[in-house]
Amino acid sequence: MSTTDPVSGPATGTHGIPLPRRGAAAPGPGPGGGPVPLPSLTGLRWTAALMVFLFHVWIVEYFGGRIGGTLGFAFGAGNTGVSFFFVLSGFVLAWSTPPGSGGVVRFWRRRLARVYPLHLATALLALAMAYFLAAGTVPETRQLFANLFLVQSWPQDVSFYQSANPVSWSLACEAFFYLLFPLIVRPLRATGWRGSAVLAAVSTALVITMPMLVDGWLHPVDAGWAVYYFPLARLPEFLLGIALAELVRADRWQGPGLTVSLALTVGGYFMASQADYLYRYAACTVIGFALLIPAAATADLRGEPSPWRGRLAVRLGELSFAFYMVHILVIRTGESLFRPHPKEPWPTGLLVSCTAFAVSLAVAWLLHTLVEVPGRRLLLRPWSGRDPGAR
Repeated sequence: MSTTDPVSGPATGTHGIPLPRRGAAAPGPGPGGGPVPLPSLTGLRWTAALMVFLFHVWIVEYFGGRIGGTLGFAFGAGNTGVSFFFVLSGFVLAWSTPPGSGGVVRFWRRRLARVYPLHLATALLALAMAYFLAAGTVPETRQLFANLFLVQSWPQDVSFYQSANPVSWSLACEAFFYLLFPLIVRPLRATGWRGSAVLAAVSTALVITMPMLVDGWLHPVDAGWAVYYFPLARLPEFLLGIALAELVRADRWQGPGLTVSLALTVGGYFMASQADYLYRYAACTVIGFALLIPAAATADLRGEPSPWRGRLAVRLGELSFAFYMVHILVIRTGESLFRPHPKEPWPTGLLVSCTAFAVSLAVAWLLHTLVEVPGRRLLLRPWSGRDPGAR
């Protein structure tokens, strides 16, 4: 679910980094010669992480009665935030990798440094909770190793892809995407913007038709794994993000602006909450996401208004990965210390939900400050005095 450093860096415009003039969508180099920062995408990351949190609030049933049913309508499709992360990940990686840049080992090392410290810390935290609080199941050795090596989503077995920290299954998909990215982006760029347009269309079609491809061929439980957890099935969302970034880079993106894109995204989101379960993971929302992400990026490039570019939105976006990784552990701890599925009246349910949110955000800040950032710096230290990107 993570994105790369140029996008999650300082915001533009109001934060002192000049933006291109209005109407100039094709990007030049950003500060220091790197890619132009896109702070709205960082702010959008927080929105997606919050969607997943609210989805889990609904799943664990903090609220009972009619409020619980209303939450199902409002947040029952919140797990589509993961689909947003996959599309965003492809977009950001392509945007932050300039044409002609080399260093496959450097790329993989930076990706490892970006996600692994937090993954390892939350996996160890989940293990401690399982041993000492009975919060979660203690994984078998093979399940734990699959989790630590980020391959837990490949087996068709819930005890693997839900082992240790349950949300880390999405990192197994990201690890697969990272492995393929250097092998994809160069051939794609050789085809020009038309190749990116074709890839965007094909990827979108695959995401929409994926439920049909597996429905009827697999048992319903296995079909759910194939559509939602299986890394190969989520690859088209990542490829879509890459293609969209290349179209924006080439100044060939012709999609609607932020307002229309957001309206279509919200419409797809509520359609997903009413759709059959195989279609609610990505098929209903992919078009909205495919419009919203380039629209937000283009708004940053042109200096147009964006609700996700403010200082608070960007700061929360920087914490979003840690928040995503830790929030289910906080919820699980609460269930262990008190009781699962409490179905409380709305005042109590609201208090419990706000407490879970506040604790998750506080722990996310600690993990970001004490683990994520220092861990990334440690893993990116030069090897024997050499630049880590020298190879």
